[in-house]
Amino acid sequence: MSRGGTLERVVVVGAGMAAVRLAGDLAGGGAHDVVLLGDEPHAPYNRILLSAVLEGTHDPASLALPLPDEVDLRTGTRVVEVHRAEREVELADRTRVGYDRLVLATGSVPTLPPIRGLVRVDGRLDDRVHAFRSLEDCRRLDAAVPAARRAVVVGGGLLGLQVARALSVRGLATEVVEGGEHLLRSQVGPAAGSVLARGLRRLGTTVCTGARAVRLTPTGDTCRLSLDNGHALEDLDLVVLTAGGRPSTALARRAGLAVRRGVVVDDRLRTSDERVHAIGDCAQRGDRTTGFVAPAWEQAEVLARHLRGEDRSYEGSRVVARLRATDLDVAVLGEPERAEGEVVEVTNPVVGSHRKLVVRDGRIVAATLVGDLSRVGLVTQHFDRGTVLGPTEPADLLLPERPAAGAPSAAAALPDDAEVCACAGVTAGRVRACSSLADVTATTRATTGCGGCAATVRDLLAARPSLSSMEGTPR
Repeated sequence: MSRGGTLERVVVVGAGMAAVRLAGDLAGGGAHDVVLLGDEPHAPYNRILLSAVLEGTHDPASLALPLPDEVDLRTGTRVVEVHRAEREVELADRTRVGYDRLVLATGSVPTLPPIRGLVRVDGRLDDRVHAFRSLEDCRRLDAAVPAARRAVVVGGGLLGLQVARALSVRGLATEVVEGGEHLLRSQVGPAAGSVLARGLRRLGTTVCTGARAVRLTPTGDTCRLSLDNGHALEDLDLVVLTAGGRPSTALARRAGLAVRRGVVVDDRLRTSDERVHAIGDCAQRGDRTTGFVAPAWEQAEVLARHLRGEDRSYEGSRVVARLRATDLDVAVLGEPERAEGEVVEVTNPVVGSHRKLVVRDGRIVAATLVGDLSRVGLVTQHFDRGTVLGPTEPADLLLPERPAAGAPSAAAALPDDAEVCACAGVTAGRVRACSSLADVTATTRATTGCGGCAATVRDLLAARPSLSSMEGTPR
């Protein structure tokens, strides 16, 4: 029975992308009263595109995530305790909010690397040091860029490369410091990492791998960052931290819920308390946590259907990662460095491309594409469908696309059931059925996640004669 009414009250702690997806799927159905509790003072926004704001290709207002009017959104609201016996959450002002179902969508929190001098004696970060996780972080860094000349980005993962590219585009001399032996070490192998490093250097960004930052030293108006290989970066105006993060589990731990690396959930996204669920970066299913929008949205959809009474379960999401940065193109399907199978690989560092497929029993089980994503739609289609390929097809898929004169683009040639947006699970047919880009974003959520599908969506719409002269299509 619901609390004080006919609607079941679902209280969601967090107002990030997973929370908004869940709220949107539940609201308006006539069965749920949805309350979203967000600790940031802003309305929900697309965190993945913050680097695009820093780069200058997106306005902050364009990151807003739409919410149905029926959702009770409370910003600037921090939850400090969960009282499971009373089915209430306690806020920082000591007021309480009752729930029938509680959903933890608390995301992840950044962890500071062990660099001496990052934190001042008063407990605050040095003024030249910037985290990059929230809209406020982005605004603070954006405001500091015009007066800066040199910057270093600590961390060579997806976020680190996006931020480094954005700073380079803004005219700063930028260096990336990565403690691993190559860039994107959690997603790709050494060959792909080498191609990426070469591409970044060609674009004006210096790359230092296999070295860890150990000490930050103020030097007047700038600072020095010392590395464990004896090298030091001098005259730095900005130090941006993008390395390290962990699921936000403190609230769940205090509530006595089962927690390992993340909040432990079952195939219904339930925690050890059947009335409390967890989704997104804070949730752990089996031995895995996620850090991408696609699995977070899939979890939100599964949970919404479960709460509506449908028989749905969540067994784990496929990994799909896209790097969104000007002149840097990367797509990773599955876990190419861990998957078992035969490897088909083509690398051309001169032109900055690397393509790798892992094939088992004739099926693509993982893939890495760097520098040339012309075949990403077709590769993703075979990956999703488990298509059994012929003996020569894997190699053919790795060759660059050279369409004949007058031939349709790769996107236009995609069948209707080919997936073009991994984040929202949107097919080419669903995009073709839309009347405009605004219709695509409003009805399918394509382009509103990592943004990696924007070019394909644009091509699909442009292939329609009535839309070939569309205006306002994003870059």
